[in-house]
Amino acid sequence: MTAKQAVQPLVGDQEARIYVYETTGGGASFINPVIKLKQGDIFQATLINQLSEDTIVHWHGLHVDWYMDGHPSYAVPQGASYKYHFTVQSRGGTYWYHPHPHGMTARQSYMGLSGFFIVEDRDDLNLRNSLDLKLGETDIPLVIQDKRLDEKGQPVYQPTEMEKFMGYEGDVIFVNLTANPVLEVRSRVYRFRLLNGSNARIYRLAFVKGGDNLPYYVIGTDGGLLDKPYRTSEIFVSPGERVDLLLDLRTFDTGEVITLKSLSFDPMHREEGGHGGHEGHGSSPVQAPKIGSGKEFHILKLVLKDRIPYDRTVPQSLSRIEAINTSGVSIRPITLAASGMQWLINGMSYQMDQYPITVKKNTTEIWEFRNQPNSMPHPMHLHGFMFQVIERDGSPEQVKKLAVDQLGRLVTDLGWKDTVLVWPGETVRIAIDFSHNFAGEQKLLTHCHVLEHEDQGMMLNYMVKRYGNKG
Repeated sequence: MTAKQAVQPLVGDQEARIYVYETTGGGASFINPVIKLKQGDIFQATLINQLSEDTIVHWHGLHVDWYMDGHPSYAVPQGASYKYHFTVQSRGGTYWYHPHPHGMTARQSYMGLSGFFIVEDRDDLNLRNSLDLKLGETDIPLVIQDKRLDEKGQPVYQPTEMEKFMGYEGDVIFVNLTANPVLEVRSRVYRFRLLNGSNARIYRLAFVKGGDNLPYYVIGTDGGLLDKPYRTSEIFVSPGERVDLLLDLRTFDTGEVITLKSLSFDPMHREEGGHGGHEGHGSSPVQAPKIGSGKEFHILKLVLKDRIPYDRTVPQSLSRIEAINTSGVSIRPITLAASGMQWLINGMSYQMDQYPITVKKNTTEIWEFRNQPNSMPHPMHLHGFMFQVIERDGSPEQVKKLAVDQLGRLVTDLGWKDTVLVWPGETVRIAIDFSHNFAGEQKLLTHCHVLEHEDQGMMLNYMVKRYGNKG
């Protein structure tokens, strides 16, 4: 995998300079390839850095030894390489990869460096056979991103100080690096694997026809399939999160158009102090994007090309998910708040050589993310281990109305997760089992996945320490 600058049209025929991961195989060249493996397979790759700056690859969501995880301390300079070699232990699911050099993650990701890492296990195979799904045709990975382009069609990444604080948002919406995308579909069930690959923008996703939100099934989140399909008509998806959906198009006629939209919502930018009188909606007034935070816009158009015979039934059971046993476990409070123009975790900013959080191998903890009322939404990501959301408390009304149980959880909180959105004034409790089979101490990260926040230090190292002779 060569990280390099490349030229590719983003809008019209204007060639844009972007960053890509390039690979070759079978005599062909691929950029940002979809990597597909089965659980238990061995993955090997060599990152070759042809950028003029340090970089490293993080395998987002995968359970790997920390040497393989893409910790910024392992970032390699221009001309150097880094070898990856690991067994795919994770459940079947929609994972992804992106750069993780400290202070440069936001720009490198924004300029184009990211791709899907899809793992298939027995449950995925059963679903594929049940619904006659084929990756790339009826099982479709979609990465949604927003960018700003100049008059020559070049991506522009020049955040002001305010935009570093608020997150950098764009005014052109891309799906798989395609603006204004149209997908021809048939009268059958489709699986869409949605990834919010944006630096900072939150999406409230709905399929819309004639002004009505259509029902669809959420079947998976960050860490793979849920126990069963959950019917809904809208979801919030924050940067770093994935959600797998089933959309049934059998009731539509040839020529009809269904639109994937982001509906309007309150972005809840409630921060106060130290920001020069910012009004609290969208990015900096200096370079405010045309599509402000929380505004409604189109993402993707589905056009029914023709009707076909299709009589498959959506399975009512998808996988088995055992709840993490949290009886008697300790609770670790984690506070999200700003100091002046910097976001902090537990009052701390990132230091490469400090490990303020230590946990014991093979133990379970509850982490309690507490976001301050005068804050903004923060998608909190954990490296190395999946977790389960066990409760939301103090959720804003626009979130509370989407709860699917008495614990305030959303359909996107169910199953296994690696990223969870914490709204202002909200407390989200997650359960983490720190069992692993790797040698030595694991040095990992937790951070906000608004990439400008991460780069500005809203990130902490945590260490999984081994105890006893068998550690």
